[in-house]
Amino acid sequence: MKWRKYTITTTTAAEDLVCGMLMELGMEGAEIEDNIQLTEEDTKAMFVDILPELPPDEGVGKVSFYLEEDEAGVRFPDGITGEEDMRMKIAAGLKELEDFVNTGDGTITSDETEDKDWINNWKQYFKPFTVGDIVIKPTWEGVPDGMSGRMVVDIDPGTAFGTGSHETTQLVIKQMEKYICPGDKVLDVGTGSGILAVIALKLGGEHVLGTDLDPNAITACKENMEANSLTADKYEVIEGNIINDESVQSYAGYDKYEVVTANILADIIIPLLSEVYRHMQIGG
Repeated sequence: MKWRKYTITTTTAAEDLVCGMLMELGMEGAEIEDNIQLTEEDTKAMFVDILPELPPDEGVGKVSFYLEEDEAGVRFPDGITGEEDMRMKIAAGLKELEDFVNTGDGTITSDETEDKDWINNWKQYFKPFTVGDIVIKPTWEGVPDGMSGRMVVDIDPGTAFGTGSHETTQLVIKQMEKYICPGDKVLDVGTGSGILAVIALKLGGEHVLGTDLDPNAITACKENMEANSLTADKYEVIEGNIINDESVQSYAGYDKYEVVTANILADIIIPLLSEVYRHMQIGG
């Protein structure tokens, strides 16, 4: 399947209004490109650790939308008879918006793009690597030469967070190597793909309970346990917020865990501190 991409050059001030105008014409979504720096609130919501370096913001924004294209041509929304009709209606919509905001150039360009499997294309960049004496590799890759003989962890994060390549994940793994002892019970808050839970068991942990707010994490964690031949009696993963959900707190149990891991944002870890100690053993 192919798609026709149409891009309107406008102003950053008009971006939202242009998107709304496109929705009214029947477009199902829009993509915005500009050089406006993300705010602190944006970075927290998008889990961005390092802000991209952008060129100076000159007030120019680009709003794009995509229409499916097949052998018969581009499929336009109901009420639009063809490309010329669509361009005329967009131009008329931009003219109406001029009463409220400067819409800039208002030029419309088009380009053809092939359909891509965005969910899986990233996999070409996920290669085996080591953290300490542990080899972490995607499930679809073999163990590279020179890495045999070490502990191997197979991971397919799916749509959950956690390949093991992030710096904070690696820092946690190195601490787990130091502190987890055979027979330990481990609580993994924000388990994501389950990578820390898998490693906890491979390091000798007796049982792991993982919690997460994302239902995709529940599925990913279970699949990664199976990929590492870890049986269901060794772990549990539940959906919920241990910070304020009494049912999750009660299920986790109290004075129980030798080790707790939480590779998540500081804004979550800080309120977690006042709750999580209740679930740890003395000396945990």
